[in-house]
Amino acid sequence: MIIDFHVHLFPPEVVAQREKFLERDPWFNLLYANPKAAMATVEDLIQAMDEAGVDKAVVFGFSWCDVGLCVETNEYTLEAMRRYPERLIGFCNVNPTTGEHAVREIRRCVEAGMCGIGELMPNGQGFSLDDVELMAPIAAAARAYDIPIMTHTSEPIGHDYAGKGTVSPRVVYRFVQAFPEIKLVCSHWGGGLPFYELMPEVRRAMRNVYYDTAASPLLYEARIFPLMYELVGHKILFATDFALIHPKRLIAHIRESGLSEEGQRAVLGENARRLLTCLHQPGA
Repeated sequence: MIIDFHVHLFPPEVVAQREKFLERDPWFNLLYANPKAAMATVEDLIQAMDEAGVDKAVVFGFSWCDVGLCVETNEYTLEAMRRYPERLIGFCNVNPTTGEHAVREIRRCVEAGMCGIGELMPNGQGFSLDDVELMAPIAAAARAYDIPIMTHTSEPIGHDYAGKGTVSPRVVYRFVQAFPEIKLVCSHWGGGLPFYELMPEVRRAMRNVYYDTAASPLLYEARIFPLMYELVGHKILFATDFALIHPKRLIAHIRESGLSEEGQRAVLGENARRLLTCLHQPGA
């Protein structure tokens, strides 16, 4: 089974009226002001999954700052899940700065069938992941429902790009020290955080931290897969960041990386299946 762990879905209205939403969210403007910046509806995603042989995908909307847009996006994600219940696994978009509203929205979405929280975008949504007081209610909700939180992370060095942000390994480590029991998915290889799991105390702290491969071909050479598999193989999650990367491209990237057959099976789906408790239900 192949599971893409990182897909952004956009309601048709957002795709058709991009300019209107550029005015409503500065981070969206940063990422999507260029008309060539791809956005995907659920129909676009299912077509890409079929082309690439992807069985399931973890889907969520854009990490809006505006709470109303988060709710609207979650509604579209829920609708997509209802249309393709065998293919799509929804995560709930919230802005932690909205406090109890975010907790209520998580409750609503999880009770409707969602399996996680995120993707959080600290820079775009105006908060710090290591703000323990702010993040405590979100972490409590994740703990109560036994679901993961996904956050954007990025490498602290290297080339700049739109949306890179400043959620570095140091910031993630502070969050994990405060909430060690929370299952946390760090996008984009955790900004290089897996390397630090060679330090025994970091490895112990990171026991519930997973790393997705979103946009990997735009950041790293293919040999990152066998190298990281040696370090944290059971915690690597195949993820594209579709529509930024087509799944066919990333699957080929992995197949050609030198990663073992066992490693490919783990990364492409087995690790995700183990993490997502909703896939452990009868009929999943």
